[in-house]
Amino acid sequence: MQLDLTGRRALVTGGGSGIGAAIARALGARGADVAVHYANSKDGAEAVAGELIGAGRRAIAIGGDLTDPAQASAVVAAAAAHLGGIDIVVNNAGHLVGRATVAEMSDEHWASVLSVNVSSSFYVTRAAVPYLAESAAGRVVLMSSLAGENGGGAGSVAYATAKAAVVGFARGLAKELAADKITVNALAPGFIEDTAFHNTFTPTAAQQNIVAGLPLQRPGTVDDVAGAVLYLASDLSSFVTGQVIDINGGANFR
Repeated sequence: MQLDLTGRRALVTGGGSGIGAAIARALGARGADVAVHYANSKDGAEAVAGELIGAGRRAIAIGGDLTDPAQASAVVAAAAAHLGGIDIVVNNAGHLVGRATVAEMSDEHWASVLSVNVSSSFYVTRAAVPYLAESAAGRVVLMSSLAGENGGGAGSVAYATAKAAVVGFARGLAKELAADKITVNALAPGFIEDTAFHNTFTPTAAQQNIVAGLPLQRPGTVDDVAGAVLYLASDLSSFVTGQVIDINGGANFR
């Protein structure tokens, strides 16, 4: 059995930069055709799609606000129309939004964090289920976080809550979609360097302290996350569903 995705059709949300871009490139390198979604990173998404087209893949960049159910459905429909269906959905889109303690947190902040991390995945996956059900190898990959397991850093209660909810969504959905032979799994990255997330919200000194405390003594990379997606998207994981894969250099153990 090989990690060959030739002919598979994938939608990667938040694919214009960072982890999402690495995932889209990795899927394309293994033969998949890829729809690269973006919210704000239009130039990046178009560049990734262009690279994939240059390598002989079918690819397209599609913009949309996934916190809006109508736009999320439109993104999925556009991806399916361009690729001729969907076999793989990678719900990578998400955001810390900002740090706030519970005492100072506004209703709007709470709702925004839950919406961009949880509701967006629900809207996209719901719209994609009919296409996945027609696939011989339907795959859903959701993006949780180490924060969903350990509560995250200061001011990230809303984010930690959202990422824990993603795990519950993955496990419940795995049971629901099993009859259609669709697997559903989640990833929980820890510290992944050179991403907008940590460059924005984690000071350099804090990043260095995190890495110093890891058993593997190195930061994670976007390719570390992309590699796990390749496994979950391929036939190698056909008997794996409802699971969470930690990608954190040994920061914690289940």
